[in-house]
Amino acid sequence: MDNWRKSSYSGEGDGNSCVEIANTPTRVAVRDTKTPFSATLTFLAPAFTAFVEALKRHPHR
Repeated sequence: MDNWRKSSYSGEGDGNSCVEIANTPTRVAVRDTKTPFSATLTFLAPAFTAFVEALKRHPHR
């Protein structure tokens, strides 16, 4: 996947240590920005969408 993008919440300092995602029509891949050439996690797009929506509903858990 070539279209990796970092969270808009990433910033200077510790904000640069986060995750990046890349997606295709059916899957979403996640990787650590500190080790971009290590393994990635890949999810079916609907499962990743449900995960993100759950985070939005319960941001402090």
